[in-house]
This record gives sequence, C-alpha cells and structure tokens, in this order.
Amino acid sequence: MALQCKISSLVRRAALTHNDNHFNYEKTHNFKVHTFRGPHWCEYCANFMWGLIAQGVRCSDCGLNVHKQCSKHVPNDCQPDLKRIKKVYCCDLTTLVKAHNTQRPMVVDICIREIEARGLKSEGLYRVSGFTEHIEDVKMAFDRDGEKADISANIYPDINIITGALKLYFRDLPIPIITYDTYSKFIEAAKISNADERLEAVHEVLMLLPPAHYETLRYLMIHLKKVTMNEKDNLMNAENLGIVFGPTLMRPPEDSTLTTLHDMRYQKLIVQILIENEDVLF
Repeated sequence: MALQCKISSLVRRAALTHNDNHFNYEKTHNFKVHTFRGPHWCEYCANFMWGLIAQGVRCSDCGLNVHKQCSKHVPNDCQPDLKRIKKVYCCDLTTLVKAHNTQRPMVVDICIREIEARGLKSEGLYRVSGFTEHIEDVKMAFDRDGEKADISANIYPDINIITGALKLYFRDLPIPIITYDTYSKFIEAAKISNADERLEAVHEVLMLLPPAHYETLRYLMIHLKKVTMNEKDNLMNAENLGIVFGPTLMRPPEDSTLTTLHDMRYQKLIVQILIENEDVLF
C-alpha cells in the first residue's frame, strides 16, 4: 500500500512540474457582471457585446471580457494580472501563485525558511502565540511588500510572531488548504479504524486537492516533520501539531460551531497522519 501511495504521489508530482518557468496550475476565471463604456467585443466569440448596461462579464483576476453565455465555455486558463491582486493575505491560493508565477505562496516559503533558520528548537513552536499586533504587522508587510517583506530577527526577534503570521495566512484563505470540497472525505477517512486502510483513504483524497493546494500542503508537512524531529527541544510532536493545525488547515463547508467541535479530533488526526507519513503520502 505504501508503495502504491508513493508511486501515485510521484506521478502527481511529475504532473506539477513546470516548463518555461510557468507552473501548470489550472485556474477558473472569476467572472462578474460588468457594464462596459463604449463599444466592446467578446474575447471568446469575437462578436459585439450589445446593450447599454451589463453587456457581459469581466474576470476580476485577469480582465478577460466575454458574453455571459460565452463564460460557460471559456477554458480554465485564467492568468491573473499582478496589478489586479491587491493583497497577499485573504487572496485565493491558486490566484496568488498564478499571479506571482510561483509554486507556492511566497508567505509560506519565506516564513518557513525563517522558522527553520532560527526557530526549530524553540519551546512550544506553533503552540505559543506571538503578540497579535506584531503578527498583524507581518501580515501588512506581506500585503504591502510581497516577497520583499522583511521578517528577519532584526525586526521580529520573537519567532512566535512568524509562526503566528504563517498560521494566520492559512486561516485567512477564502478556500482552506484542505478545500471545502474534500473536507467531508478527509473526515470520513479519519474515522476508518484500520490504520492501513485509513492511510490509503487519506492518500486517495489528497489526490483530489487542487494542484497548488496539494503542493503547499506537501511543503508544509515536510516542514512540520522537521519540527517533530526537534521534539526534544521544542516539545512539539505530530499530535500536538495536529491540535494546532487541524482547524487552521481545514474548516467545514457550513459555518457550524457544532460541526467544528464534533470534527476537531478528526481534524487533528488528519494532520497528524499527514505529518507522520509525509514521505509516503506525498
């Protein structure tokens, strides 16, 4: 089973490789009804867009203009325009990485690099909270400066501020890393009592994640595995990290406190399984 997981994961990784510096992530267009000033032609069918108001739709991420009826036939080839992406936090993950032409959100790469450089032995890493106002400062720095944001020890000596900023990034995603579409499947997989069958079920659901989500989750789990390898100093094992990251990485589609409370142990277990088996699952 472990070998099967590894083979299909390698196939998935190969599919995510990039050519000519463009990562092969599909993205649907974010069409919204639009009123055009002056004459406009549909960029899909090339016909005139008739009417005085609401003549068609425009993709708010890349600016593509088409008839409303044509929007149903436009392929998932949105290439977001960086000028239209106003911020880093609270931005759809695939939209962000497509706009910046990166494999993962730069927030994830930069924060993890900083944490691994100076924080892996910090006691209570990810469990201990940094000052909220400083975490908000880091968020604003990324929104304002992007990959040029300075989160070095000179500015933020407390590593818990950086871990807090990373957790906040995941919490602020409009679609969680573990998407709403796959949430219930992951919860059902966590309920399987046989460990091998449970691992296989988790692996099958992982394959359903959008490519950018899968790649970001893979990178995060490799990092969290490194955190557990320093448990002697930081006192954080896979179970503890599961408690912290369960509700951060996955949220139920319906905003129900009861569902969230009921699913917490399964959320924890899913993240724990992902960390402990990252070398097999990804």
